[in-house]
Amino acid sequence: MSTHTSTLSAVLSPVLTPFNADGSPNCKKLLRQCQWLQSNGVGQAVFGTNSEANSMSAGQKIDVLHELIGGGLDPKNMMPGTGACSVADASTMTKAAVKAGCAGVLMLPPFYYKDVADDGLFQYYAEIIEAVGDAKLKIYVYNIPPVTKIGLSVPLLERLVKTYPNTVIGIKDSSGDWPYTESVIKALLGTGFRVYAGSEVFLLRALRAGGVGCISAMANVNPKAIADLAARWQEPAADHAQEALTALRSVYAQYPMIPAMKAAVAHYSKDPEWSRVRPPLLALVPSQHSKLIAELEKIGFQMPGL
Repeated sequence: MSTHTSTLSAVLSPVLTPFNADGSPNCKKLLRQCQWLQSNGVGQAVFGTNSEANSMSAGQKIDVLHELIGGGLDPKNMMPGTGACSVADASTMTKAAVKAGCAGVLMLPPFYYKDVADDGLFQYYAEIIEAVGDAKLKIYVYNIPPVTKIGLSVPLLERLVKTYPNTVIGIKDSSGDWPYTESVIKALLGTGFRVYAGSEVFLLRALRAGGVGCISAMANVNPKAIADLAARWQEPAADHAQEALTALRSVYAQYPMIPAMKAAVAHYSKDPEWSRVRPPLLALVPSQHSKLIAELEKIGFQMPGL
């Protein structure tokens, strides 16, 4: 069973974005966070869902990407999100990521119009690929129907892979639907297609089925444990490690996930500014914040080196 070769790690984090008081991304703090993730064995899927990417402009994201790489972050460990509702915005961001040397891009479908045909979705990806026009482009399509209300069907994926075998090389599947994830792995197994589960809850199942890892929200706060399971998934303790990851997620899942993870980073880094989110999201209220931290401390959770 072969997969496309890649410099990307088995676990990536859709990196939380720290914001300044004026709503602009704080590159210095973001660089520090990315370096901390890298030191824990986790690659950086900047501008993902948990990054509040769609609350930033294309220009802001391109500027941030250049700042991160200029600050020493290795683009070979990066899979920035470049999907947008318009082909033009997605192409602009994708060109910038390819030019910067990123190992891949994570590309949402155009998510405003619902109930669209596979032909329309195929055309969207095809137009971007043609507009970028670069053999170095490696696309991971991003399936997240709970948010986009648009599912990427297996026949659509097969058509994209068949037409662009060296460009459309993988998927992040955040459907939360294990039978779908498994069907993608099985359908495209012989093509080298790289399947990342969208949550560490499915990490062990994905690896055992032939997937390559996960791109998960919780990698923002629990990177080392997730990366360790990805490295040791064939060892006897793997099931126990998976149970521990799932249990920790259930603590955070009691709260709005992005504000909760930002509250944890704010607490463990002793930097209250990390709690900031962009509208329409709202930060945890003080009672939620203290309840979350109390629950985390009760189970001995730490974020060493943050």
